[in-house]
Amino acid sequence: MPARILVIDDNRANLDLMVYLLEAFGHTAEGVADSRAGLEAARNNEYDAIITDILMPELDGFAIARSLKEGVDAFDTPVIAVTALAMAGDREQILAAGFSGYIAKPIEPTAFVKQIDAFLPEHRRSTHV
Repeated sequence: MPARILVIDDNRANLDLMVYLLEAFGHTAEGVADSRAGLEAARNNEYDAIITDILMPELDGFAIARSLKEGVDAFDTPVIAVTALAMAGDREQILAAGFSGYIAKPIEPTAFVKQIDAFLPEHRRSTHV
């Protein structure tokens, strides 16, 4: 059974590419280009994973991750950062902020879905990878 995945990224080209790749490999993906609308979608719908950019106007990815995990003891949906932040210490800062993991930009199309599948339960992983 395919996973239902939310993708939040203010860069339309990046958003469209991630949604395309996820759907091409059998997942159901919803793309949102506005960080506030993305946070609302994440709070009001059930997803198997949430992918978010870090550097966005209004709410950055850190604020989204904090908001989702704040006051929710059982929030176990993987929240995965996709970011150009690749300096020393960025990985540790991202994981300390509550993200389940991160993928560096630019994404590698041939590896992207496999990277996301690693955060999903086996029965939700792509059958096409």
